[in-house]
Amino acid sequence: MTSETPATERRALVTGATAGIGEAFARRLAADGWQLVLVARDATRLAEVAADLTARHGHRVETLPADLSTDDGCAAVERRLTDATAPVGLLVNNAGLSLNRPFLRSTVADETRLLRLNVHAVMRLTLAALGPMTDRRNGIVINVSSVAGFGPVMPGSTYPASKAWVTSFSESVDLSVRPLGVRVMALCPGYTATGYHERNGIDMSGTPRWMWLRADDVVDGALRDLRKGKQISVPDWKYKLAVAGLRHAPRRLLRMAYRDRRGRVEPTDG
Repeated sequence: MTSETPATERRALVTGATAGIGEAFARRLAADGWQLVLVARDATRLAEVAADLTARHGHRVETLPADLSTDDGCAAVERRLTDATAPVGLLVNNAGLSLNRPFLRSTVADETRLLRLNVHAVMRLTLAALGPMTDRRNGIVINVSSVAGFGPVMPGSTYPASKAWVTSFSESVDLSVRPLGVRVMALCPGYTATGYHERNGIDMSGTPRWMWLRADDVVDGALRDLRKGKQISVPDWKYKLAVAGLRHAPRRLLRMAYRDRRGRVEPTDG
């Protein structure tokens, strides 16, 4: 990846950069010599992460507080992506949201926020980045999707549908821009230990320990697959097998195997 990116363009913008996979990308890219633009809602936490990375690696780290579920937040990041004075050579669309409730217990406002962050923001920022990248005939976009996007593994949850869009979108756009020297890849991890579930009150106690991935390993797998030219990256062999099952196994068998119950509607008395 880095060997194909001119030194003047070794600048990466990472959204959702203060925790989990986004923070792991920031750490890895800083260690690899990239200048960083970090985006997240929490300005205080953003400044802390930037200060730590600067102290560790000596690179100046830009911070851009923005709520990507809003038009103003997306517009601020779009302006930075199209700033020709400091071009961005790598965009990592990592910010995302899952709801800890079934669709029948949800609200239009919450579902709209999920779609705006998981789908709308990914579309807007990818489009903003690709204009300058295709003009330069160089650049990379990594859109963080999920293994969940390959099937309705959370019955009643709309999260998998949003991630299915991200994966299909990324694959399609990559076919369009690859002849112009630009890459778009969907990163589809499985359960990753990021603290997200705990912060959002999602009970994952029934998920076996062996199913959890480390965020750093997910990033390593993503960059390895990027170097191999893959359009879709599924880190770890067990999730590669899971994706094969989701794509090809009979649906009735998959329904028996679904473990994630956060979207189910439990029956009530009466």
